Amino acid sequence: MQSTAIENKMFQIAKELIEKRYPKGWGGAAVIRTQEDHYFSSVAIETANSSATLCIEVGAMCEAHKYNEKVTHCLCIVRDDENSLYKVLSPCGICQERLRYWGEDVQVGVTTQSGELLFAELKELQPYHWTKAYNAEELESFIEEN
Repeated sequence: MQSTAIENKMFQIAKELIEKRYPKGWGGAAVIRTQEDHYFSSVAIETANSSATLCIEVGAMCEAHKYNEKVTHCLCIVRDDENSLYKVLSPCGICQERLRYWGEDVQVGVTTQSGELLFAELKELQPYHWTKAYNAEELESFIEEN
């Protein structure tokens, strides 16, 4: 899917957060957009114990969940230093599972060889996702129980 005004706005929000939070050196930020057209941003938690870190997107996901808003888009970008180009990072498998809470049609920024801003639906990233073993009603009741 070609980038739209929403995706371009998300990129700009993430870029501005990186430039403010990480003026020098490496930087990364994520932006979540909700159905209500709210934008939540986050950065990764820094810790000396790498097993305690969380992905860059998690804080923004938690904000959307806190306000009970359906996520429609997710974007994560990083740069190596203040002179480097920005790179889009596709969500890792765990973040794909987290985002799937809001459905398989969530649009996510994906990594491309050319560096273009490109979004795809979650179902395109995992066409054989384990949820295909269940019907929609079973999945919905599972989510409601948890």
